[in-house]
Parts: sequence; C-alpha cells; structure tokens
Amino acid sequence: MLLAIEQGNTNTLFAVHDGKAWIAQWRAATESSRTADEYAVWLSQLLNMAGLQLGVFNACIISSVVPQSIFNLRNLSRRYLHVEPLVIGENAELGIDVRIDKPSEAGSDRLVNAIGAHVLYPGDLIVIDSGTATTFDVIAADGAMEGCAIAPGINLSMEALHTAAAKLPRVAIQRPRGNSAIGKDTVAAMQSGVFWGYIALIEGLCARIKAEWGKPMTVIGTGGVASLFHGATASIDHFDPDLTIRGMLEIYRRNTAKV
Repeated sequence: MLLAIEQGNTNTLFAVHDGKAWIAQWRAATESSRTADEYAVWLSQLLNMAGLQLGVFNACIISSVVPQSIFNLRNLSRRYLHVEPLVIGENAELGIDVRIDKPSEAGSDRLVNAIGAHVLYPGDLIVIDSGTATTFDVIAADGAMEGCAIAPGINLSMEALHTAAAKLPRVAIQRPRGNSAIGKDTVAAMQSGVFWGYIALIEGLCARIKAEWGKPMTVIGTGGVASLFHGATASIDHFDPDLTIRGMLEIYRRNTAKV
C-alpha cells in the first residue's frame, strides 16, 4: 500500500495505491505551517471513511513545491506510517534527463509530470499544468525535459484583477455563458477576458512551441483547473487528471526495483 502526497502551492493531494489501482484520493488546502500531527488527524479520519487506517501503508512518496512543508510531511510518514518516505528532489532517483541550463531549477511537480506523461504517451509532448501557475513543459520522445514556458495561473490572474482594480469584484472562474466573448456586464466581461484569454494563451504558445520544435507534438492538459478548458480548444489532445500521481507511482517503482 502506497501513500502518494503531491503538494502544490494551492492544494495538496493524498492518494492511495493498493498495488493494482488508485483506490482513494483526497485534497486539502496547502498550509505550510500544518504539522505532522495535524496531517495525521485529518488523514486518519478520511482513511476511516474509506475503510482504511494509517497502519496499512508500507510505502510513501512525497512531491512538494513548498520546501517548508517537506519536514512535516516527512514526519507524517515516519511517525504515523512508520516508513521512510521517498522525497522527490532528495532521496528519489527519477531516471530523467533535464536538458535545461539550470536543471536544479526544474520543480519537482514538473519532473513528475514529465515522467507521468512519458510512460503513457509516445513521441514528443507538451504538458500543460494549470494550477497556481500555468506551465508548458516540452518533453522529448526519450522522456527528457527540454524546456518550459511559465505564465500566471488563471485564478491568480482573476484575483489580480480584483486586487488591483477598485471597481472590479472577485468573481468565480467559469466558462462564459453561451461561450460569448462579449460580456454584457462586469462579471461576464471579466469571465470572458480571463477564460478566452487563457484559451488564446494555450493556443498561441502551443503553436509557437510546435513551430520552434519542428516536429509533431502531442499536448496533454492536467492540473487543478484543466477541466475548465475541456472542449474549449482543439490545441489540447488529452486531458489527464491522473498525470502527476502516475508519475509518482512510476518513480516509486523505479526506486524500489533497485532495492
């Protein structure tokens, strides 16, 4: 039984794999000050609802882009699961080439996504992860990370409009009613500008990346708000919500195979 913990800047995913399939997944808001004890109380309640308990795990893997949280997540695994966790960026070998100028700058989430995409989709890839930031990672056919484009996430952009402009309200991100690009009131105008603006961002950057790459590429969409764009653009070939945990499972298998 494997517990995979994938922590982004906004949400933290806890997923349980029984050796054959993912059998449970839960999300919590990312709070860097949350202690191992607090995680344990929250997680044990959810496990009980699924007919499981903390003592069933014999493995744990952690990927986090919040460095100050790794200490507490590691202690959660050691103290309550009684297993030494694999931590991306520390004691886990990824088996991936990072062909960028400063490989150490590649976030653990992006590396995990690259592996998760490569094990399922053949050929050259663009992986679009829509979260706090929107990242466009270029993955070569041999699985290597070749580079990336990074833009603000859609929620961050909407929040920035509200924060910086006194008369613009805080509104929910959603597809404009009737797919209209012309908003008839302030809320509709903001939703249209941000939603269709991000569709244009996706289409434009994918086109530029493909032209620069010079070879056919498959585009994979993942991340917390990726489903918002489903069916809105032909630029994304596949929407894959399990991309990250698939990559974590593959990393776990690569490391345990060497033991």
